[in-house]
Amino acid sequence: MIQAHSLLEGSFSVNTSKKFVPFDPSKDDVKDRPGSLFIDVHPFLIESSQGLLLCDAGLGQRTGEDELVIHHNIRKLGFEPADIKYVLLSHLHKDHTGGMVDFKNGVGRVAFPEAEYIIQRGEWENAYSSESESYRTEVFDVLQRSGNLTLVEGDGALNNEIRYHVNGAHTEFHQAFHIETGGEHFFFGGDVLPEPEEIFRSFIAKYDLDGRLARDLRKQYWEEGSVEGWVYLFYHSKSIAIGRPELKDDGTYRIIDAAK
Repeated sequence: MIQAHSLLEGSFSVNTSKKFVPFDPSKDDVKDRPGSLFIDVHPFLIESSQGLLLCDAGLGQRTGEDELVIHHNIRKLGFEPADIKYVLLSHLHKDHTGGMVDFKNGVGRVAFPEAEYIIQRGEWENAYSSESESYRTEVFDVLQRSGNLTLVEGDGALNNEIRYHVNGAHTEFHQAFHIETGGEHFFFGGDVLPEPEEIFRSFIAKYDLDGRLARDLRKQYWEEGSVEGWVYLFYHSKSIAIGRPELKDDGTYRIIDAAK
């Protein structure tokens, strides 16, 4: 079985206000939300020989029983939040970091108390000093006091299975992760490669810091990973969240659902 799991938090629309509004395709109409993007939010859990890893942490949505959705989904897989060893953060926009901290009764605690939170130093400094609605600095306050924060600089490796690479493009210090474990090569591109459809479309997005670089990186990641058999983790996918390349009769590759 594949060692990666989507911890789907839900479907949302987001517009220029940068507010994420839950969207239920079975009853909500896209026409009622003009000018919005429609995305899903998928943090990922990976079972590695070095322990359990999270790739980004979601918005911090809660269940009807006031439990973090990400905690609920981890428990459904038979694990506990305290089992997580690393939380790998591509960048610090609020839809990727809200679940890093658990706020209850006005008190915030790190949501994964035994984990190291891996963040690029430049990303941390930029986000913490920003006044943009894209960030929740109250989450950063809790993490800074926790002792769980590990700031890294540039490209490097946490161990023999996890590598990080600053790819910028979406934010100045956005990073991607390569996780090689159990005979698989998982690639988490964060918001530089958030949906499988973007592999096959050449476009420049206004929401990227450097849209041309993001476009070129998507092409590069597919050209390299399709041949090598990477397993791609798509954080905002509305279709395939965990995909792998499959060779077609014409010698090109398509993406198929690796979770089935």
